Amino acid sequence: MFVFFVGSDIAVLTLMAYDRYVAICNPLQYEIIMNRTACKKMISCVWITSFLNSVMNTVETFIIPFCSNIIHQFYCEIPHLLMITCSGSYITEIEVVLFSSTLGFGCFVFIVITYVKIFAAVLKIPSIHGRKKTFSTCLPHLTVFSIFLFTVLFAYLRPISNKPSVLDFIITILYSIIPPMLNPLIYSMRNKDLKAALSKFLWLFVFEKTCN
Repeated sequence: MFVFFVGSDIAVLTLMAYDRYVAICNPLQYEIIMNRTACKKMISCVWITSFLNSVMNTVETFIIPFCSNIIHQFYCEIPHLLMITCSGSYITEIEVVLFSSTLGFGCFVFIVITYVKIFAAVLKIPSIHGRKKTFSTCLPHLTVFSIFLFTVLFAYLRPISNKPSVLDFIITILYSIIPPMLNPLIYSMRNKDLKAALSKFLWLFVFEKTCN
């Protein structure tokens, strides 16, 4: 489930980058390109690809033999699993990891190219207010994606310690828990109705505290 949701998160962030590209660079064709049918097909591809990727990782986890049952992490993270595999039995698992990494790297390249085109289009906007408004729509997405990307890269590319490490726990929490928590917070706070409801709730809360 963890691999499935992480893969889905990366893929959805990629689709969101494409959505912003179409909205900014082809606004007149947005309704045609990003119609309901196209969105259903894209999210279906996300779920199917993420499911297959998670199944491959799960099957390999049950097939390969392990020389130990101790993992210095709060869940069975792939780099830590590879450390306790018996010698010569982890080749297939590495191939699966490479496949997953290729998918992730492809999403990363796509997002980078998309934002290069978006920024090129934004810089052509003559109005400063228009530029700020356009950048503000991209900033939340870039924030979540950057936190997720850099923490994942740091977690998977750095050498894994044979002993329990507080840093390993912190990095894992940063990419597995923080970005999903930021998603509803960042995107919901851009909703005017939600802002109004939250302001009303806070005002009533402060008023009741004051009266009491």
